[in-house]
Amino acid sequence: MLPSKKNIVLLSLVLVLTVTAWVMASGRLIDHRSVLSGHVLSVVSPGAAVQEGTVLVVVGTLTGPIPAARATTDGVVKEVLVKPGDIIRQGDLVVRIESSQK
Repeated sequence: MLPSKKNIVLLSLVLVLTVTAWVMASGRLIDHRSVLSGHVLSVVSPGAAVQEGTVLVVVGTLTGPIPAARATTDGVVKEVLVKPGDIIRQGDLVVRIESSQK
């Protein structure tokens, strides 16, 4: 038994709406990269609300602990891609934030 045209149209509409919602949500994720290299000393927690300028990652350097990444937008931390003890390089992706700004 073949699906009716009505079922195909309805299924297509649901698929389009789902993909649209996914694309809109993923477009608001902002990648944050490290500006320094070093051993990760601390990181922000997933789910934390942050404001522009909030320190996301701190690394140990020869001169002591220094912020390696700061939030560039207000929002909620969705992913933390490093953990304390990791060695990161300048330019490494470290945190993703879902922006609350429109």
